[in-house]
Amino acid sequence: MTAAPLEATRGPAPRLDALPPEHTSGKWGMSLAILTEALLFLSLFFAYFYVRALHEDWLSQPPPKLALAFTLLVILLVSSGTVELSRHALERERAVAARAWLAGTIALGVLFVLVQLREYRERLEHLRPTTNAYGSLFYAITTFHALHVLVGLAMLVFVLALPRLRGAHAPKRPLENAALYWHFVDGVWICVVGLLYVLPRLGAR
Repeated sequence: MTAAPLEATRGPAPRLDALPPEHTSGKWGMSLAILTEALLFLSLFFAYFYVRALHEDWLSQPPPKLALAFTLLVILLVSSGTVELSRHALERERAVAARAWLAGTIALGVLFVLVQLREYRERLEHLRPTTNAYGSLFYAITTFHALHVLVGLAMLVFVLALPRLRGAHAPKRPLENAALYWHFVDGVWICVVGLLYVLPRLGAR
């Protein structure tokens, strides 16, 4: 009895460029998601300091090298700049430039993952997750951050694949949300470098 009216009212899906412009609910949702992820990282950082206070032989291996860590930091900082250039270009309705800068950001993100894999390969020769408490937390924090990098890359690829819409229907909100998450990932890496790379070297002196 009820199937016929429902079937009768079902029409073709609306065109993407016929939908109303995005509102700010997506930005609020992304901000809350970032807040949740930030609390998770804070818990890991707290665990780092707590476990460190309980172990006198916290870092029995040579302190980590800074070269690759700072290389990764530079890559992410540059990628934050390119994603902002993409966002500003889209606001000026320069779609080609926006896509080019966004593709550059994605390339830098992929480069970050590749360099981190190289850093893991070198680091595993001296430190494994089962070596000591520092090794366990080192790999837990850095791999957790790497997962966030992959999630951020997936968001950026999604935005890059969106149709080339113009005016009020340009994908400005999706790009803003993805850029906001990407900046968060970059900011967390600054904390990771200070906590896992710089601080152990200062303690070893």
